[in-house]
Order: sequence, then structure tokens, then C-alpha cells
Amino acid sequence: MKITALRENLLKPLQVVSSVVERRQQSPILANTLVSVVGNQMTLTGTDLEVEMVAKAEVQSDEDGDITLPARKLMDLCKSLPEGANITIQIEEERAVIRSGRSRFTLALLPAAEFPNIEPVDEALSFKLTQAQLKQLFDQTQFAMAQQDVRYYLNGLMFEVTANAVTCVATDGHRLAFCRIAADTGVSEDRQVIIPRKGIIELSRLLESSDDPVEIQISNNHIRVVLSHVTFTSKLIDGKFPDYQQVIPADPDKELVCSRDALLQAFNRISVLSNEKFRGMRIQLEPNLIRASVNNPEQEEAEEEIEVNYDSEGFEIGFNIGYFMDALSVIKTEEVSVHLKDSNHSCLVKGVNDDASKYVIMPMRL
Repeated sequence: MKITALRENLLKPLQVVSSVVERRQQSPILANTLVSVVGNQMTLTGTDLEVEMVAKAEVQSDEDGDITLPARKLMDLCKSLPEGANITIQIEEERAVIRSGRSRFTLALLPAAEFPNIEPVDEALSFKLTQAQLKQLFDQTQFAMAQQDVRYYLNGLMFEVTANAVTCVATDGHRLAFCRIAADTGVSEDRQVIIPRKGIIELSRLLESSDDPVEIQISNNHIRVVLSHVTFTSKLIDGKFPDYQQVIPADPDKELVCSRDALLQAFNRISVLSNEKFRGMRIQLEPNLIRASVNNPEQEEAEEEIEVNYDSEGFEIGFNIGYFMDALSVIKTEEVSVHLKDSNHSCLVKGVNDDASKYVIMPMRL
């Protein structure tokens, strides 16, 4: 089999599929990408057994066939060649000879029959969103996912579909991020699944702020997202996500409103001297003013006073400054509102007049 392609036609799909290939594999075949050629279309597949990425490329080939090639090595070779280069891949027994100009490389092959396939997504719930809608859901929430938590169901993003809305929620037990968009999905049954952290990170890289349609298919064990040139499939986390409605404060009786930029910049400045391990920040509330302060084991301190609209009683509360900055960084409105009850209850942060996204932060004892 002889395949000819432009460098640019190969490089982007190779980068897509190589992103899911782990550097340390359980099996040598997982370091490879499955290359399937039918007519003038090449399909490249990469997987780590949890996430699968399939991308397409335009090529010229003298016959159809399936092989597997080392994914990262092939990508690095394409990347190192000059722009506009023509690449020829000649399959000879158990190796592939790659030529471009005066360059020649020989890569080892593994049989395509050994390449693992993720089970087909059968009897799936199917609906469509735009890329921009799905990107918004992920961007507003994914930072709050847990990392390697023993509560495995927190190491991912809760994805909930109803007939007229799609909701994403992430929590690590200390904070929670919520985003809901109105969408006419047309689904007949509500569905709630948990997409693993790696799947969310890889899928987010593919999404753009465009109105291009995305087809989403959800089965009992998998979610599949079909874009124009890429198909993403991920196993789902088998577990019960916490009831997020119980976590969002229902009756906070104090509210402060201020400029999002002013608050974020002030917290950013004092965070330089915060304790790197605990990241604790003390907030003192007074009428129309908050005083935020941090210190660290080197006895260094930082304090900022920020003018706010606040007319309730004064009190003191502690938070992880990093959690607060993460939430402020993704809020899109010019002003934010912070809803509080007392020093023992979590606070609710959201954009003024924006109920689509909400952020809950648990207090810290300082």
C-alpha cells in the first residue's frame, strides 16, 4: 500500500489523535494510531481504552487497507518537515517507509487486528448543540472537577440533558461550578451522566466558539461527540453524582455587589503572599467595604480594601483565594454578586443578572 498526502492534511488529525495516546501504555499497540484508508480518505484512531479520538484526512492511495503506526513519532516527523511538503508512506511487510523530499524514515508496524476498539454506542440518546454552546458549558465549570479524589464520581463533569436544557456541574467537595443553557434537545427522557476528567479536557481542545453543529450521543456506558472532521468517544464514570441542588445556597440573606475586574485584580495581588499550601484568605465585611488579607509561614502579609455595595451587618469569613479567583475568571459580566449568610455557610458567586452560571465556595476556618 502506498499513501501520499500533504503535510498539513496529515498533521492536524495526527495531533488530535495523539493527544489521547498515553506516554506510558499498558500495551505497545496503545502507542500506535490505527490508520484505515478507503478510497481517498484516511481515518486515524487513537485510544487509551478510556477515551477514543477519530480524525479524518484527505490522501491519495493505490489501495484500501488498515495498519497501525507509532502515533507520536509519526506526528513529530510530520511536524519537523517543512510547510507544504509532500509525504509518501510506503507499507513494506512489517514496516512503513516514509519519504519527503530527501528525507527518509522507517517506522515499525503492528497488526491492525490487535488495535482495541471501544464498544459501539448502541441505543443512544441523541441530540444536537452548537460548538459554542458545548464550549460554554465546559469552560464555565470544568475547573472545579476533582483530581484523583477517592470519590471517583467527582473526578469528572456531570452532564445532564432534559427536553429544553443542558446542565453541567463540577465539584471537588470544597467548591461547585454550575452552568445551564436553554436548548431544544427534543429528548423524551432526562439523562444524567458523568464524563471523566481526561475526556472533558480532550474534548474542550476540539471545541471552538462557532455555530457549527455538534451531535451528542449518550448510551449506558459511553458518550460520543461528532464534529465535522473528528469523532470523540469516552467511557462514562459509573457512579451517582451528588445532588447539586442541595449544595447551592437557597436562602443567603446578605449580598455584596462590585466590579468583577476590581475584585479579581485585588485578589490576584494579595494571592502572591498567600500560603501556597492552604491558600487561605480572610475577608472582613463592613458597610460598602470589604477588607481581604492573607499571610504565609514567612510572616509576610498582604491586605486590600475594595469598595463594594454592601449594606448588611459586618462579619468575618475565610475562603480559599484560588477558588474565588477561578470563579471570577470565568464570569463574563462586568459586575458580580456574592451572596452570604454567615461565617459558617458557603457563599454563592455569580454575574449580576446572570443565572446561567453559579459558583459555590465553602468557607475555611483560619
